[in-house]
Amino acid sequence: MNSEPDPITVYGATGYTGRLVAAELASRGVPFIVSGRNQEKLEALADSFGDDLRPEVRAVANSDGRGLRELFSRSSAVITCAGPFSLHGEPVIAAAVEVGTPYLDTTGEQDFIRRAFEHYGPLAVKAGSPVIPAMGFDYVPGDMLASLTAAGLPEGEQVDKVRLGYHAPFQPSQGTMRSGIEMIKGGDVEWRERALRPAPQSVGRPDFDFGGALGIQKMMHYPSAEHITVPEHLSPRTVETGLTVSSFAPNALSQAVMPTVARGLGIAMRTPLRNLMSKAISALPEGAEADARTAENFVIGCEVSSARHTAKGTLTGTDVYGLTAGLIVEGAIRASRGEVSGTGALAPATAFDPQDFLSGFERFGLVWEVSS
Repeated sequence: MNSEPDPITVYGATGYTGRLVAAELASRGVPFIVSGRNQEKLEALADSFGDDLRPEVRAVANSDGRGLRELFSRSSAVITCAGPFSLHGEPVIAAAVEVGTPYLDTTGEQDFIRRAFEHYGPLAVKAGSPVIPAMGFDYVPGDMLASLTAAGLPEGEQVDKVRLGYHAPFQPSQGTMRSGIEMIKGGDVEWRERALRPAPQSVGRPDFDFGGALGIQKMMHYPSAEHITVPEHLSPRTVETGLTVSSFAPNALSQAVMPTVARGLGIAMRTPLRNLMSKAISALPEGAEADARTAENFVIGCEVSSARHTAKGTLTGTDVYGLTAGLIVEGAIRASRGEVSGTGALAPATAFDPQDFLSGFERFGLVWEVSS
């Protein structure tokens, strides 16, 4: 009887994030398969690991539902990094759910995350498998920090409002920029008065006090997944999120014009200019080198309020792409062992115990603290 565990499949393995995920799996000695559309690129990636660590290669187009189902049926978990997910992701999640294999992805696209919860979640419950979207820097740290911060409220206090602020100056990959094009078109939602409602499309958001050296920062709108994930485990009345303007605009002049630029881009991405922007992205570097990634530090702040008390949490770290690979690989390994709390679509903080899960990422400088 074969006692070897089924491999973890990485779909979209030849992209920037996919290669980091494959390298993380190889470093941990986990059997895995690299998959995607391009056989030649997949073979080159597999060869880069040497004979001892070389993964199996399976070229399957995302339009080949039968091929995806056959591949995923002999996988212990599926990690997909093939974005933009709103354009390319649905056949992959559909195939994984149909065969009942645990599914995780690296998407940061709110509309895709919402579809994972609303459409594929109930199907995964019937299949008895978990679906965990947004299992990278977008949005594991924020979702889990909200849970950890809420635990800082006095016992018996009902969560009323959750505020999350991101300060994340980093060089985006081509894939992130393409996903960003899909994200800034508008039409996103936010959790307000205990329901998902259309988000105001004004760029500005209330200032956020991160404390410490970062202090009070001007914030801007972005379509965050925590509006979908946090209500799954905290049941707040309202969730507010924001991204520091200084994440993209380091000086006062650029910060002053950033709202206008962002508003104009949002309008432009609803026109044929979106296709031109996608082509222009192809001429840019695929992503930052390792040294540049580790030089970029992020800060996530959280405020959780009840009617009478407020708890504050802060989480800091570095290398958002390396951390994404580490987070999703850890999640996939646990899912492949059946160590997930529940079935169906799950928020990161629901699928895994936040304190236990985050404690294994010291190499990314991951540190958090919570105060009442």
